[in-house]
Amino acid sequence: MTNPAVRAVHIAWFRDDLRIADNPALFAALEGNDGGTLTIAVYVHDEVSENIRPLGSAARWWLHHGLRELRAQLSELGVPLVLHQGTALLKIPEATEALRQHFGLNPEDLSVYWNRRYGGGERAVDASLMELLRGQGATVSSFSATLLHEPWTVQTQEQRPYKVFTPFHNAAQLIPLRPALPAPSNAQQARAPEMPAGEELDSWGLLPSRPDWSAGLAAAWTPGEAAAHERLGVVLQDVAADYLLGRDRPGIDGTSRLSPALRWGHLSPVQVWEALGAVAATHPEAAEGARAMMRQLAWRDFCWNQLYHRPDLGRVNLRTEFNEFDWAWPTGLLPTPASGRPAAKPPTVPSDAVQGQINALHEAWCRGETGFPLVDAGMRELWETGWMHNRVRMVTASLLVKNLGIHWRAGEAWFWDTLVDADPASNPANWQWVAGCGADAAPYFRVFNPVLQAKKFDAQGRYRARFGPLLNQEPVVDLKESRAAALAAYEHMRHSARTGDAHQP
Repeated sequence: MTNPAVRAVHIAWFRDDLRIADNPALFAALEGNDGGTLTIAVYVHDEVSENIRPLGSAARWWLHHGLRELRAQLSELGVPLVLHQGTALLKIPEATEALRQHFGLNPEDLSVYWNRRYGGGERAVDASLMELLRGQGATVSSFSATLLHEPWTVQTQEQRPYKVFTPFHNAAQLIPLRPALPAPSNAQQARAPEMPAGEELDSWGLLPSRPDWSAGLAAAWTPGEAAAHERLGVVLQDVAADYLLGRDRPGIDGTSRLSPALRWGHLSPVQVWEALGAVAATHPEAAEGARAMMRQLAWRDFCWNQLYHRPDLGRVNLRTEFNEFDWAWPTGLLPTPASGRPAAKPPTVPSDAVQGQINALHEAWCRGETGFPLVDAGMRELWETGWMHNRVRMVTASLLVKNLGIHWRAGEAWFWDTLVDADPASNPANWQWVAGCGADAAPYFRVFNPVLQAKKFDAQGRYRARFGPLLNQEPVVDLKESRAAALAAYEHMRHSARTGDAHQP
């Protein structure tokens, strides 16, 4: 079939929403298309715009395969996916102008659609682009697709963000959810005409090489929308009923394992919420587990609300009294000023010997060589699969921050590089939660004992046998002594705050 003359171009700009079902931007870009309207999908790999955090290594692997799967899905709809690398502030206008000239269109014949983002740098880019493109005559529309509720809609009566999860969750449940959209059925009827070329995915170098350490990731995961829906089906049928017991036991398949699919947008939280809600309503034996999973989706929104209202979430303690806490810093991770104010209290400068000990402890933690089998199994699971069981995440983080006395930002940076599900909100928010300095954080004096945690939640040793080290290793720190030291440091910080010495950023 020959393609009629193109009279208008609709651009669906993909970001953290690599799916076709329940994708409001794509749905709008295809809606009402006639033979003279061409819909084009665009993805910009932007790691150079200010205040947009470059992806970690595991995330880059996932992105490569996620884009490959998305391209195949869009191709079935007759929608080409065009790739660009660089700052979106330049690449999106360049792409729209190239399409306008290629098809001989007027600016008003171009429309750009995207789903909203909530990080500070991303919001700045989107706002600037919206103003620029509309100023040139194009139509620009943005949509809610990444969260259950927009961050500005869930606030206290004083129009302030919630600092405690339970009232946040209660308030959010009073706000109706948008309904999930189906996959587009109005595919373009004709093959897309020749267009200005984009870049080749392989040229971005997202996959590891020399060495290629991704075999474990490939064995554990299949990025893409189809695999995400398949896993969701398993969760609804098998996992939800036993979730309240299984979620804390890393040796079994007792959690949803949907976090990568949500991070990359293969599934929307609305899709998962609706599916879990249907299970809760129709399967009494699985209702409690389904509702508990829904609460985890709400916690994800809570993390994103924190980032929306505090774009410096990944750098600055939300509870400012913790700026007085004298955490240790591995070499190369010392804090730097952010927005003209310190990211934390300037750390005590240790001797070379003490700094060497700090670095050695940090390296042992990263490599899974702490001598605590549950922690080491978790760190090895992370390295092998790009994921870690949530219970074990809390235990490993607690050991680093409290027993080893190393700043949460060092752990957050390691997780950012090694997790396939690391996002700019949940990763730092959850690290701040464990460290005691975040919103609705665990009390600092709650120190997870990795030995007791292993006895309670991995009693049969299945998890430790699967991911644990081959040789027994002496613990790098005494749990009792290090816990006492952590609590003493905490009391010193509290005393400094009471006497007015607390550092105010």
